Amino acid sequence: MRSGQARIRPDMRVLSVLLLVLVVATACRSDKGDSGRDQSPTGRIEFTSSRDGDDDIYVMNADGSDQMRLTTDFTNDSFPAWSPDCQLIAFTSNPDVFGAIFVMASDGSGKVRLTASIGSDAVPSWSPDGRRIAFQSGRDRSWEIYVMNADGSDQTRLTDSPADEVYPRWSPDGKSMAFISDRDGNLEIYVMRADGSAQKRLTNSRGIDTTPAWSPDGGHIAFASDRDGNLEIYVMRADGSTQKRLTNSQGIDTTPAWSPDGRYVAFSSDRDGDSEIYVMKAGGSDQARLIFSSGGDATPAWAPKN
Repeated sequence: MRSGQARIRPDMRVLSVLLLVLVVATACRSDKGDSGRDQSPTGRIEFTSSRDGDDDIYVMNADGSDQMRLTTDFTNDSFPAWSPDCQLIAFTSNPDVFGAIFVMASDGSGKVRLTASIGSDAVPSWSPDGRRIAFQSGRDRSWEIYVMNADGSDQTRLTDSPADEVYPRWSPDGKSMAFISDRDGNLEIYVMRADGSAQKRLTNSRGIDTTPAWSPDGGHIAFASDRDGNLEIYVMRADGSTQKRLTNSQGIDTTPAWSPDGRYVAFSSDRDGDSEIYVMKAGGSDQARLIFSSGGDATPAWAPKN
């Protein structure tokens, strides 16, 4: 615990930005780009949905078909993350006062709790070799990035600043992690080595930059930013250069997720009233709605293998 910097709980301003993706309302309209798709996206996408009351984990085909509920308990389950071999799903759940990291089989069976700290643990991310899971934790009064073995053992803190560090995302080569921090006043995207060293800021905008996602080849990072008024999807090179806006809607566009071939990006948007899952080409064209449900749908995660 840091002298003079301890807080009773993690800064809820940071958490509220992440939870923007779980907004619930109603809508029923599709939004498509101006050019036809030459090939439909394939694979599976898992996501969070509140259509049945509380937040649960669902999975569907990448074209929006065959939507299936995976968690059915009375807790809120969110932020799913596929293991590299697609056999397991790590996710956030709140069976008691604090959030915790759980893992289950890809069909929803065999739910196992991995963390049980006095403070919320959330937003897991698998290492590319499947041996470790990074996550954010409020156990030390501010949000920090931790890593543990895939069985929950050897939980180790990677960041240690007076600010909040959240939303870790492992690079495809396993050498780096992208994450969000407000250490410089507002939420920006940073990168560090997988051991927590060499922390470097990638974005520097007047707004907030959040929810980073590595492209499969590690060359680019998609993210959400409100630098131009409201949250939209952007992309940049992995070194932070060449930042480009991909979406331009009246709603909140956030939590991008790349297809395994790098040709498409799924994301959540409330442009039509409620939060739903959309997909677009990696350059920003052909934006199409995948889900038409009565609840909020958010936090898409594309299976790393088709």
